[in-house]
Amino acid sequence: MVEERLLRRNLSLIRQVAEESGAEVILAFKAFALWRTFPIFREYIGHTTASSLYEARLAMEEFGSPAHTYSPAYTEEDFPTILRCSSHITFNSLSQLGRFRPMVEAYNQEHPERRVSCGLRVNPEYSEIETELYNPCAPGSRFGVLAEDLSPLTPHLSPLTPHLIEGFHCHNHCESSAEALRESLKHLEAKFGRWLPQLKWLNLGGGHLMTRKDYNVGLLVSLIKELRARYPNLRIILEPGSAFAWQTGPLVSSVVDVVENHGIRTAILDVSFTCHMPDCLEMPYQPEVRGAQMVDSSHPAPLTPHHLYRLGGNSCLSGDYMGLWAFDHELQVGEQVVFEDMIHYTTVKTTMFNGIHHPSIVLRRMDGEMEVLRQFTYEDYRDRMC
Repeated sequence: MVEERLLRRNLSLIRQVAEESGAEVILAFKAFALWRTFPIFREYIGHTTASSLYEARLAMEEFGSPAHTYSPAYTEEDFPTILRCSSHITFNSLSQLGRFRPMVEAYNQEHPERRVSCGLRVNPEYSEIETELYNPCAPGSRFGVLAEDLSPLTPHLSPLTPHLIEGFHCHNHCESSAEALRESLKHLEAKFGRWLPQLKWLNLGGGHLMTRKDYNVGLLVSLIKELRARYPNLRIILEPGSAFAWQTGPLVSSVVDVVENHGIRTAILDVSFTCHMPDCLEMPYQPEVRGAQMVDSSHPAPLTPHHLYRLGGNSCLSGDYMGLWAFDHELQVGEQVVFEDMIHYTTVKTTMFNGIHHPSIVLRRMDGEMEVLRQFTYEDYRDRMC
């Protein structure tokens, strides 16, 4: 359930950051792509970022503006449509740049009124992300060009790409702080600063969790202002995903059964971690459950006589469960179990593994009215499996 009041709270703060810093903040679909809510978003922001053909089409066809598009690799089959649906295209490698440069130049000559601005993703070889699964700057990363690979192009990029590369894209954050951005900028400028005066824009990627309660918004604004003062030629772009939908609504489940095995009680729910909350299994991320406290499974004794339950999903994957939670009462079949903050990433990463039914998606309007945005049926599963 998406709470419009909470969504607008985040959007207002993001618009404030954009106005005060002079940067453009755009929505990354990889974290949130509920297009039925786009009319709300368009009141606050003008653009979005895409990482695939379908996301680029969603930007153009449903958000109503061309995307800032980056993909680890484009294909010749998809690229013409991506061109049509994008205002900015970032290449991940010099080889991809060389392969698609003729198509970009031909498109821009044919459509000067819809000219696409091209960029190159760069790797500053620095990140404070501790989980390697989400670290785009881990050793051996497939993301971005290293400064040493650009060194033959000094003092500018024109020997390889005259009049084509207009921007750099750097993404090395994940739900990170403004302090992390401060350190990242030091590394980015040390590695790539010699080229920044030649460019038109710098995209600092996502992971700027500016709507988190303890985030230093003032520092973020200052950092961007200072960056723009050092490079007045640059338009600064941020493309967070989680920040837009951070703490804007829960996933509401119900208890279907309670089973016990060797003293471990599991409340089986009508949702699935692997189908509906895969991030909870991919990462050391523990969701917050309303009215319950998560317990260290190796030391549960101090919380007794609280009622301890492992929460289990309703798929056949053996590992479709999480943790131990302490409730202040015995859970009953039919009782609701509410997972907080389950809008960002949860909604875009769901699967229909095992034919598990998807939760309906509901928007609670400002006046409290519930609007059902989508209900899923057997046909959704059948058509996916054809």
